[in-house]
Order: sequence, then C-alpha cells, then structure tokens
Amino acid sequence: MKTDWLPLALIPLLALAALPLVSTPTWLTLTVAGLAMGMMIFMMACGLTLVFGLMDVMNFAHGAFISVGAYAAASVLIAMKGSMQAPSLAENLMAMAPALAAAVAVAGLLGWIFERVVIRPVYGDHLKQILVTMGGLIVVEQLIHVVWGPDMIPLPKPATITGSVLLGDAAIERYRMLAVLVGLAVFAALWLVLNRTRLGLLIRAGVENTEMVESLGYRVRRLFVAVFVAGSALAGLGGVMWAMYQESVSAGMGMQMMVVIFIVIIIGGMGSVGGCFVGALLVGLMANYIGYLAPKLALGSNILLMVLVLLWRPRGLYPASKA
Repeated sequence: MKTDWLPLALIPLLALAALPLVSTPTWLTLTVAGLAMGMMIFMMACGLTLVFGLMDVMNFAHGAFISVGAYAAASVLIAMKGSMQAPSLAENLMAMAPALAAAVAVAGLLGWIFERVVIRPVYGDHLKQILVTMGGLIVVEQLIHVVWGPDMIPLPKPATITGSVLLGDAAIERYRMLAVLVGLAVFAALWLVLNRTRLGLLIRAGVENTEMVESLGYRVRRLFVAVFVAGSALAGLGGVMWAMYQESVSAGMGMQMMVVIFIVIIIGGMGSVGGCFVGALLVGLMANYIGYLAPKLALGSNILLMVLVLLWRPRGLYPASKA
C-alpha cells in the first residue's frame, strides 16, 4: 500500500509557518518544547485510540490510568529522593527505571480490573460506556484522595536532567529532549509490533474485521484484553512523564488531559497509531506556538486545528485502516 505522506508534511509546514512570527532562537525553543509535549500526549493517547479502534469502546476513564500511573511512579521517586538528587546520571536513571516500571505495572493492572468489571458488561453500547467510564473516572479520583491524600504532590525532575543546554542563543530543556527520545522509542516499538509481528497483524485485522479474525480461530476477546491493558500501561507511562514535566502530581491531571487527548485521536483518525502520532505532534506544536504568541487562544487553536483537519479529511488524517 502506498504511503500517504501528505499529513506528515503538515508538521514541518506548521513549524515553518511559525518561524517568521518569532526570533530564530525562540522558534527553536518552542519547536523542541512542542515536539516534547506532543510526544508525551502521544504516549497518553495511543492506548485510547487503539482501544477504540479494536474494541469500539468509548473509554472516558482513560484519564484515571494517567493519574494512577503518575502517583505510583511518584511514590517510588519520593522513596528514592536521594538518588534523584544525586549529581550522577546513572543514579538518576536507576531511580527513574523502577518508577516508570511501577507506573506501567499499576496502570496496566488497573486497566485489567477496569476491563473486567466496568467495560465488559457494556460492550457494544456507547451510551452506557460513556456513563460508566465517566463514573469510573470519578471513583478512581476519589480513591486516589484516599490512598495518596487530597493535596498535590511536588515531583522535581532528576538533578542531571534539570536545566537547559544552549544551542547558539536557544535554550533547550534537557527533560524535553528526554521526552522526545522516550516518545520516539514508544512510537518505534508500537510501529514494529503492529507492522512486523503476528500479534500486530491480528490487531490490525481485528480493527478492520473482527468477525474474520474470529472465524480463523483466534480468541479476539483475549486480544481485546491485552490491548486494553497495554493501552492503560502506556497511559501510565505518559502520565509520569507529564507529571515530571509539570513537576507535580494531582488526582485531576488525567481528567484535565482528556480534552487534548480526544482532540489528538480525532485529528489522527480513531484507531490509528500513526495518525495519533502525527496529531499529537501537531497539537503540541500548535499549543506552544500559539501559547507564546497569544496564551489565551492555546486550547482554542487546537480545536480550530481539529475542525480544519476534519473539513479536509472527515475521518481524520489516517483512518484506522491505515494504522
């Protein structure tokens, strides 16, 4: 199948359109910040777009996995505060590794429980899915208050990843560069799994024709559960990256991100990981450029971007059949 490169061209076109509006150092700083933001949004959103594409589930509780993953990682990082503040990159990474693993494991476990208890009884009914998942999100937020307390938890970045590096006159935050690398690694791993493995073939086939996959003797239900757990785990990973980016953790952070996440997956095309990646980068860049030039218009600009994309391609940049 011939690759459609036109949506990808929107990313450099958007960046070039912003270049005349600011100085070159400021443009470089904003561009890296936008790419980093886009990568973190992608990590939080890719699981939800897969779940919708494969399972046809409108999971408005996806933000709960983001928050719980961030809190799980925060618990580990606070316990390893000494290693986080050490002037050694190796010690910092040794503290971050178990924290990220905890975020992925706890969010994935919560996703498994959520699928069995909340989602399974309402397969095929979007209205009930919206109602029960919104209720589940509220319940999880209250449970977070019970377990971790109602107050926001400060979460400083690792010592060696704090601060900026200078590229000419442009200041680039080290953490943002790390976020770009992690996001690229996640996208590359997902792309390889979906396009170069038997499991990925079954997932893509399940997105396009569930009945055909079942007729071949595969247990699509187990595949559904595995995808739901993986999507929840990725949300937890994105949550902790976003929490360290903001240097704080709060119970409502997942719900706050849901509007942006839905904008991204609608722009990209519901069920499309590649579209989600492109959409997240466009949203991240737009938010940073407009946030710098006209801060009050940042969210509105992304809604406008979504409208323009849907007028051009009503199914999104890359429909699920091109995931």
